Amino acid sequence: MRKVNDRLCGFLDEYNRSMKELYSKGFEFNPINVRESTEKILAKYVTDIPQVASVHDGMVYSSGYDVPVRVFVPYPDEVLPVLVYFHGGGHVVGNVYSFDPICRKIARETRHIVVAPEYRLAPENRYPSAVTDCYATIIGVWKTLDRLGLYYQPSLSVAGDSAGGALAATMSHLAQFDYSVNIKKQILIYPVLDYTMHLRSHEENAVGYFLEARKSTWYLGQYFTEAQCRKTASPLFMDFTAALPETLVFTVEFCPHRDTGGIYYRKVEEVGVRSENIHFDDMIHPFLIFEDLVKKECAQVYSSMNRFLSG
Repeated sequence: MRKVNDRLCGFLDEYNRSMKELYSKGFEFNPINVRESTEKILAKYVTDIPQVASVHDGMVYSSGYDVPVRVFVPYPDEVLPVLVYFHGGGHVVGNVYSFDPICRKIARETRHIVVAPEYRLAPENRYPSAVTDCYATIIGVWKTLDRLGLYYQPSLSVAGDSAGGALAATMSHLAQFDYSVNIKKQILIYPVLDYTMHLRSHEENAVGYFLEARKSTWYLGQYFTEAQCRKTASPLFMDFTAALPETLVFTVEFCPHRDTGGIYYRKVEEVGVRSENIHFDDMIHPFLIFEDLVKKECAQVYSSMNRFLSG
């Protein structure tokens, strides 16, 4: 029998009751209220903010939009590899500041310098603005670290959660055909890999598990215009070659995007690239932002990231 983790049930019950009441009063999603609610959840449930050796704010200069980045150096006097981390939020919510504690944990646990770009959000900047910003970060990361006077190993990996996972995967697919970019590994945490939302898990987990189909549909309506092809923008339908980086995909049972993550890691494996899937059978999307309720599971994510990146 499918059952959500007990520590999340109380939150879900309260959340579902409140949303039912709001819907009955004619509530509609809006970038303001969705961003506000996400910020409140992160502030309430991600309260452990570990120390790192230093934090630096810089810019990745590009021909179109200069991308602000925050760089987390976990330990002093160590020359470490680099991980570019793309935050989640449906391409509409989230920012580097709100994901700061998560980036700190990733930097410390994985012993990587973490670079977090402040990519542009929809609906103010629709697809492909975020993709453009993230790829500019991948291309310009070394020059940015040099300008900040930081020492690093020239070894690059990417990671992201939810919509950030989609962006990380998109970077890896684009880099297959760009010999100037070498992405060593990618980590995708409950990623959004199919914007067409046609698989069984999209229906099975459509209601009651926080990220509902109603909200997902709204997010994608903000990100894409009606004329844009969502299938070609989906990493699940991009080219899979042996030039892809080694891949770790985290999937969760009560997530509308569960099935796409499982299919994706197998498609990477089929082209001869090391690929791994870690599945949480009682978690919801996006459980990292509920850390204080599920500390053990979040710690498992960070430790698994370390094992994968160092292996």
